[in-house]
Amino acid sequence: MAIYTIADTHLSLTTDKPMDIFGSRWENYIEKLTNGWKSAVTDEDTVVIPGDISWGMNLEEALEDFRFLDSLPGKKLLGKGNHDYWWTSLTKMNAFFEENGLTTLKFLYNNAYSCEDINICGSRGWYVDKNNSPKNTDYDKIVSREAARLELSLSAANRLNEETGENRENIVFMHFPPLFANYKCEELLDVMHRHGVKLCFYGHIHGQYDLPQVTEEEGIEFVLISGDYLDFIPQRVN
Repeated sequence: MAIYTIADTHLSLTTDKPMDIFGSRWENYIEKLTNGWKSAVTDEDTVVIPGDISWGMNLEEALEDFRFLDSLPGKKLLGKGNHDYWWTSLTKMNAFFEENGLTTLKFLYNNAYSCEDINICGSRGWYVDKNNSPKNTDYDKIVSREAARLELSLSAANRLNEETGENRENIVFMHFPPLFANYKCEELLDVMHRHGVKLCFYGHIHGQYDLPQVTEEEGIEFVLISGDYLDFIPQRVN
């Protein structure tokens, strides 16, 4: 069984949100994603999707996007992005998925999953540049909350190792990059260092295709896996 990841699918099967206005890579991106996914992923595999999954404003509006993902091969672990306005409580989301027969979708949120030789962990994160974060938001409060969520996820992963007697590596999947250009989110990096994280995948960055995919900083590798950066082919993790 293999583990893959891809962020920022930005599905809009029932909403009027054309993505090709963001560049040529977004032309026919649903077809690209379908073909790229099926060329790599099998039913035995797992795919982590860390955020910006659907443009739906609520669960009902996002249902067709969820059905599309559910129809693709493999199990999917969904993380939260800044444009996932449909996101609500885990209780409501799990009940909605069960009511609608969505069987391959689960949530990565304050928890962790053991999969093959790794533990899958993560949180949404937040903007690394305080001055460019959305207006009328409490930057410090949000960053502190996201650091706490990442701590919960990594602690859950450590408990999984203790319960099984395994020593799986904890790998982090985030929507926002915790480190980008000259900016760092020290609170999130501190959590990763405390838990010995060496590998972090992130999305959110679009249109900058000349960026190196992998950046190493402070002993951690950061890997960009936005859908358009990957040309909509999921990235192998393990």
